Formats: sequence, structure tokens, C-alpha cells
Amino acid sequence: MHGRFEMSLMGEMKFFLGLQIHQSPRGIFINQAKYTLEILKKHGMEKGQSIGTPMATKPKLDADLSGEPVDQTDYRSKIGSLMYLTSSRPDIVQAVCYCARYQARPTEKHLKEVKRIFRYLRGTIHMGLWYPKGSGFELTAFSDADHAGCVDTRKSTSGGIQFLGDKLVSWMSKKQNCTAMSSAEAEYVALSASCAQVMWMRTQLQDYGFNYNKIPLYCDSQSAIAISCNPVQHSRTKHIHTRYHFIKEQVENGIIELYFVRTEYQLADMFTKALPEERFQYLVRRIGMRCLTPAELEVLIKESA
Repeated sequence: MHGRFEMSLMGEMKFFLGLQIHQSPRGIFINQAKYTLEILKKHGMEKGQSIGTPMATKPKLDADLSGEPVDQTDYRSKIGSLMYLTSSRPDIVQAVCYCARYQARPTEKHLKEVKRIFRYLRGTIHMGLWYPKGSGFELTAFSDADHAGCVDTRKSTSGGIQFLGDKLVSWMSKKQNCTAMSSAEAEYVALSASCAQVMWMRTQLQDYGFNYNKIPLYCDSQSAIAISCNPVQHSRTKHIHTRYHFIKEQVENGIIELYFVRTEYQLADMFTKALPEERFQYLVRRIGMRCLTPAELEVLIKESA
């Protein structure tokens, strides 16, 4: 490389675009603790009591048309700060994306929910993604949907995550473009979105010599799996937009294999809706997130040495 390009060797990577990377013989830890402290200070949220989840389960956020409007610029600034943090904090993705829907006319109610996310961050500053050494490299995915979760439009929310072995590498929480008429339809649309992401990852990994077929995609809806595995278009699915049906082709070609997973083991659950603290903390741990302080990271490096 030195012979072909002008370049300098800067040593082991520790920072990259705001991401802090801690490498040890036992694995790699990626977080944004420095950035988290900065935005807490910037928005005056560095003091006070922390909270266990980034979003309250009830009541659900709505447009709050009769609510007291707040400063749009300040609200959007807070959302923008949090959006960048989602690069290493999948635990706040669902809450941030939900609050981002109301940037056109934010009210006191919306601002209260945004401040709750900051309160959650206050107690989890050192949370990040832990990539252990030696785990497998199989591509797996989970897909979930919250049917009619948006109070204002009755549109559903799609959630999806993708793993390479035990390592979480991709995540998504998005309001669906169409209004689903049933929970099965909402799950089917979410499956298609997850399938599209898996297909993109499969293409990218082929450049590195990895060839994947029969990629497991886990879903907690038997009905959505049945629709995806049935090559015949029934009257109940004819109204669904054509672009959501391409998952059938991938299943027929043996590239994607759909598996049913019970809701309690559905890891994408936290990307579609607000959850109780116990359930939320369980899923955060299951997707490979850890809270490691600089002192704990030092101990980890010394133990490995």
C-alpha cells in the first residue's frame, strides 16, 4: 500500500467519526461516551435523576394538536444530536425515531419524551456494542412489526436487526409507508424490509469471499411466514403493493429461510415499540450491548494480557 499510495500509519484506531473504538484480545468495544457527555452538557441535561428506559410505554405519543408548542429549532437540535448517537446505540433508535416524527410542530409532551431519552442516556453513558473475539460469522436476521402503532395515521412500525455470528451489525426502526389492514400484513411488510437489508449485506459480503444461502430470518408471525412461502396470490394479499412481494422470490430461490420465533425471544421487539424496563434490559443485553467504563476496559485489557 505504501508503494502505491501516499499514506501515514497512525497506529491502532481509537477514534473514528466520533466513535470510540477499544480493542483488546478478547474483543472490540464501540461506544460514543465522549459524544454522549457533550450533548448532555449542550442541552443542559447532565444533572438530575436517570431513568431505566428511553421511552414510556403509556400513553403513546401523538400529534398533540391542542398541546403547547415549543421551540422547533431547539427540539430539532436535540433530535439531530440523538440521531448521530444511534450509530452505536441501537437501544435508543426506536424512541428517537418516534420523537422525530413530530418535528414539524413539537409540543411540551414531545419535548418531555425527548428529555426522557436524555435522562436514560445519563445513566448509560458508557453503553456500547461489544464484539467478542472468536464468535461465528453466520448471517442471521430478526424482523418484527407493531401493527397500527402510530396513533395519528394508524400506520405500523417495522423493526429489523441483522447479526454476523453474535455481533450486531445492522438495525432499523421505521414507520411503514402503507397502512396495513392486519397484523399479518404489517409483519409481511416488515419481513420484506428486513429481506432487502439482508440481500444488500449478502451482496456486500460476496466481495469479501463470503457466500450465503439459506439465510435464517426470524419472525414471530406464522401468518406472515405462510404468506411469504406461498407462491399463489390470494385475494387477501392482492392489495399489498408489488414491491413487498419480492421476499417470496428469495424464499423460493432458497436464499432466505423463514423461521418462527416466539415473541419473548423476538430480538427485534425493542425496535418497534416502547417496552417495560425488565423486558427492555433483557433485549439490550441479548443484542450484545454492554456498559463498560474506561476503568473496566483497562481491566479487560490487562486480564487478556
